[in-house]
Amino acid sequence: QWWPVVTPIVGITYCSAIMYYLWVNYRQPFGATLCVVCLLIGEWLTRYWGFYWWSHYPINFVTPGIMLPGALMLDFTLYLTRNWLVTALVGGGFFGLLFYPGNWPIFGPTHLPIVVEGTLLSMADYMGHLYVRTGTPEYVRHIEQGSLRTFGGHTTVIAAFFSAFVSMLMFTVWWYLGKVYCTAFFYVKGKRGRIVHRNDVTAFGEEGFPEG
Repeated sequence: QWWPVVTPIVGITYCSAIMYYLWVNYRQPFGATLCVVCLLIGEWLTRYWGFYWWSHYPINFVTPGIMLPGALMLDFTLYLTRNWLVTALVGGGFFGLLFYPGNWPIFGPTHLPIVVEGTLLSMADYMGHLYVRTGTPEYVRHIEQGSLRTFGGHTTVIAAFFSAFVSMLMFTVWWYLGKVYCTAFFYVKGKRGRIVHRNDVTAFGEEGFPEG
């Protein structure tokens, strides 16, 4: 149930830091898309070689979530507005909002109704009931109790907007973390022994590009 909330909040962190590096230094607005595509490639390699090839586990049970729609909105917002604050508010919000709808084509068909031993279930509920869990005996795995009920309904909308709000904050925090890690500095000792902190701007000129 935490999947549509936690995944965008965690996923926007590195996207924001990479966006700062590529935008401020090179004026390239594809940092979020690059980050998400590389993450998706790594996840698919893990799912195939680690689950399907190694243990013959059904790959439709471990399909990775797609954050590409939100990453595209982040990059488009930064490219059109050239302002990191607007990108945090608009693009960060869309990053959290679009995660659940962006993955709907994958798990949407699993919400179709089926009848199992006279009980009306959804395909997702039945898959969750048959999912092999370590340390969870069969007599505990009741669909109507615990966390096996399909995540959906009005809770999904609330979770999406909460994820959007936190994603805005996380974008701002990690934008400045990217600034910290991308700024080289050194200390200069003056004639009177006073030590002064200065930023190294030789990589991109005296003033560099504005952040936006």
